[in-house]
Amino acid sequence: MSNHRDTCWSLKFVFVARLFFYTLLIAFSQLNAQAAEAHFVLISHGADGDPWWNIVKNAVRQADEDFGVQTDYLNPANGDLNQMVKMNRQAAQGNYDGVITTIPNFDLLQASITQITLNKIPLVTINVGTDEQAIRLGALMHISQNDYRAGEQAGRRAKAAGVTSFLCVTHFVNTTSPADRCRGFADALGVDYRDAMLYAGTNPADIKREVTNFLRAHPNVGALLALGPPSAAPALEAVRDLGLTGKIFFCTFDFSRVIGAGIRAGAIQFAIDQQPYLQGYIAVAALAIARQEKTSVPLKIRQILNDNPRYQKRLEDYGLQPSYSLGRISSGPGFITRDNLDIVEKYADKYR
Repeated sequence: MSNHRDTCWSLKFVFVARLFFYTLLIAFSQLNAQAAEAHFVLISHGADGDPWWNIVKNAVRQADEDFGVQTDYLNPANGDLNQMVKMNRQAAQGNYDGVITTIPNFDLLQASITQITLNKIPLVTINVGTDEQAIRLGALMHISQNDYRAGEQAGRRAKAAGVTSFLCVTHFVNTTSPADRCRGFADALGVDYRDAMLYAGTNPADIKREVTNFLRAHPNVGALLALGPPSAAPALEAVRDLGLTGKIFFCTFDFSRVIGAGIRAGAIQFAIDQQPYLQGYIAVAALAIARQEKTSVPLKIRQILNDNPRYQKRLEDYGLQPSYSLGRISSGPGFITRDNLDIVEKYADKYR
């Protein structure tokens, strides 16, 4: 009986201790929200398994620190855009002081995002989508790289190396950026992008198999363009197993340690860098400045941001180079090659 009684008291103690801990955790979180000057939310289309968005999250945390705000991060776990619609609607009805969101499918998301600005909540859009779409949605600004121009600049580099044909490997679903990136690359080469696109899914084994089958059936393909780390890594394995390393012009969007190793080894010519850190950081900063200065003028927001020493220190520390034109701030494209690989690798998966 004594042992049973002791066990019961032990279980009760553990239960009470856990309850006390969670109560403190919730209270601490509420105090943080109250202490922050503003409470924002970033809603992305990125699935849980995509490491690219971890960099955006890190940037958001640092921007929160620099500007004294708090930003939640929400995303559909499996990339389901219908879930993203629900998140936008909930944000429009919530108590947020500002919303950051992506536009992977304008037609599907337009109504839910428009509700945010109709409810007088300041909006910044990032990543996929266009400036024109952001304006139609009532956003303060759109922070991204132009996917078509990024693909076009990459294609020009490939053309200069003698490339006349390519394979475009995409892991994206229900977004416009794959077509824009591939079309820009194809236009630079003077070919039809629709003949080059390969939708290989999101499973690495499937991507490797599909790329392997395509390259076997089309042995004269001169270049392979991957649209991000999830497709680049298995595509690189397929190229290696086929004995084509160094023989096919391999380039990719975005960056990971696997991609960095490929660049250093000469298996990958370059990575197209849209500097995701800038998308997360500048979006939070723009909302904070707009609120603090009571302005919705993009050029003024940009000027105030440029004068901020903390922002300039972040750029210097991580080797980041935003592009400016009038009120627009572009995060890319930049190009990662052997020449600037060291600083990128130093902060890979964190801030680069």
